[in-house]
Amino acid sequence: MKVLIADDDLIARQVLVNLLKAWGYTVKECADGQQAWDILQHEPELSLVILDWEMPGLTGAELCRRARQEMPPRPLHLIILTGVHIGIEALVEAFAAGADDFLTKPFEPRELKARLHVGERLVQYQRVLAQRVQDLEATLAGVERLQRLLPICTVCKRVRDDQDYWREVETYLTEHAKGLISHSLCPTCAAAGEQITTPRRVSK
Repeated sequence: MKVLIADDDLIARQVLVNLLKAWGYTVKECADGQQAWDILQHEPELSLVILDWEMPGLTGAELCRRARQEMPPRPLHLIILTGVHIGIEALVEAFAAGADDFLTKPFEPRELKARLHVGERLVQYQRVLAQRVQDLEATLAGVERLQRLLPICTVCKRVRDDQDYWREVETYLTEHAKGLISHSLCPTCAAAGEQITTPRRVSK
């Protein structure tokens, strides 16, 4: 995953960059909150973000609030780095602003790595959920199409789809309702001695 690091302390930022690159992450860095905000808006592939609590332009908490309120919803895990002097009220403010996690400086590298892995898992879950929502919306759209009036030929009983093709009813229902069509005989046709025929080829 691609990680954004925003910290105005050059030495602290370089330590973070070196650690994350050694762990295999692709890293984007900046020195203030406003620049971090600009990057987040133009690089949607960024999923993990590490923010210093105090930065020029925008603080970590202010950036979190903007990301949650003004950006389109997307998988995004925000971690704030705080100093040891930060009290509980500030942490409550950070979480209320939209931060997902925090870490106190100086931090233990193994703890940072573990918290990043947690963030990765959560981002992956969000991506899977978003994909399932898209699939559900596509299915509902197909059901909505089926609820509309369908032109059907009075002779061959084929239906006309959205692309103006005449198609077998079985083919149309299978594609748009995502169901399986089986062939059988109703009691009336069975009593009349009708035979099941192979569906005709789709034509325009």
